[in-house]
Amino acid sequence: MSEHTATVTPLSADAGLEPTAGAEARWALFQHRLESAEDYIKSLRGRGLKVFLFGEQVEEPVDHPMIRPSINALAASYELAQEDPELATAESPYTGGRVNRFLHIPTSPEDLVNKNRMQRRLGQITGTCFQRCAGLDCISVMHSLTYDIDQAHGTEYHARFLKLLEGLQRHNLIIAAGMTDPKGDRSKAPHEQADPEMFMRVVDRDERGLYVSGAKAHMTGGLNSHWVMVMPTMRLSEADRDYAVIGAVPLQTPGLSFIYGRQSCDTRAMEGGEIDQGNARYSGQEVLAVFDRVFIPWEHVFMDGEWEFASLLVERFTDYHRASYVCKTGLGDVMVGAAATIAEYNGVESASHIKDKLVEMVHLNETIYSSGIASSHQAYPLPSGAWINDGMLSNVCKHNVTRFPYEISRLAQDLAGGLMVTLPSEKDFESSDTGELLERFFKGRDDIPTEDRVRILRLIENMTLGRNAVGYLTESLHGAGSPQAQRIQILRNMNVDDKKRHARMLAGIIATDADAT
Repeated sequence: MSEHTATVTPLSADAGLEPTAGAEARWALFQHRLESAEDYIKSLRGRGLKVFLFGEQVEEPVDHPMIRPSINALAASYELAQEDPELATAESPYTGGRVNRFLHIPTSPEDLVNKNRMQRRLGQITGTCFQRCAGLDCISVMHSLTYDIDQAHGTEYHARFLKLLEGLQRHNLIIAAGMTDPKGDRSKAPHEQADPEMFMRVVDRDERGLYVSGAKAHMTGGLNSHWVMVMPTMRLSEADRDYAVIGAVPLQTPGLSFIYGRQSCDTRAMEGGEIDQGNARYSGQEVLAVFDRVFIPWEHVFMDGEWEFASLLVERFTDYHRASYVCKTGLGDVMVGAAATIAEYNGVESASHIKDKLVEMVHLNETIYSSGIASSHQAYPLPSGAWINDGMLSNVCKHNVTRFPYEISRLAQDLAGGLMVTLPSEKDFESSDTGELLERFFKGRDDIPTEDRVRILRLIENMTLGRNAVGYLTESLHGAGSPQAQRIQILRNMNVDDKKRHARMLAGIIATDADAT
């Protein structure tokens, strides 16, 4: 590849691909390396994507007031890489230079620990889901999975993947993970579904590549990415061979369309003000991505029929991704800060029960972080050279996340008081008829502006009931598998027989190891 400059030329609206364009044509879409947040935002313009929102096609997603805050959250990952390269970048063995940590394959426990530290920091900065963790966890899995499939079947997937990874790193692009299928009737396997495309499948092949149809749901940041990697969502059988497909495509690929997901209070971004939004700058994003005979050239295919590796893919992805939920501790830091601030603005920060509630919030937040960071410290190497989180501790981390943010949010609402959900609108505060009255009757401490008090209340509302409650609460519950999925993995890994042996030895029921020698 040639040297790249930081200059970004936005793609023209008709800068698409031929339906069967190969790998070389796909890379031609990305002519320059992205360096800054501004470069990233420019790179999303003029792509001519099929995006639907409120029943209409969106002409330019970058300029849509509901979509732009989610783009800003991803742009923060570029800003952090420039501001704190030690934390948010890493040395790549494939390019010979430093790359964004979201594109770096972990090769040590330290890499995974720094990943967790970076995720917490970005949560503090954005107060929402910054939409890159699934993509990082996807490429981390693919490094080892393609290696293992090659060892078993003599394929060339690993070399293909490394070439894709090098391209992503050199251009500094974002890749999304397309894992979750609609699933249809959950009691049936993919090949048993009445609609065969409830799970993504290969519908055709030729000498150039293969074609897939189906959909990927809940795709975090999918619209804000440059590439998407599609993968199986569950273990498969030999009868599901056509569903055992992994491949990567740019978002401009013909046959791809996106339907934007609603979030609570999201239309506040279209009302003209910023205070009522609570967090006007940043938000998360999920889309339904629909694939209609989307072509993937062989160079970007990394599984084609090796169904027996689907379960290993899912297991490794969850071990990475469930530890990634330490990002919620960054949001938790914001929640603690907001709760402490409103207590101060109300003049009750010295009360013992207020302090005790803040202590409980911090305790719960740090419990999440401790299990996640421990899973990284106890990582182990895979045959490909990539390192992966300890599975038990990763699942414990995510299981904590399914519970503790809800309690942290309850305590924040407790400290905020009912005014959080009965505040009049921003326009009422600006009105000549009502503004003076609201300024008077919604004041707290004399030395705190009423607007500051309103702003912090709106932030708490945003994170516990509004738009970013998606990223802090519902995603905490269902993302990377709902609670029962973690309990199943904990059951598989808890090694009760060994624990019973310890107890029986101490009780004198069986001989100790020392007695045996």
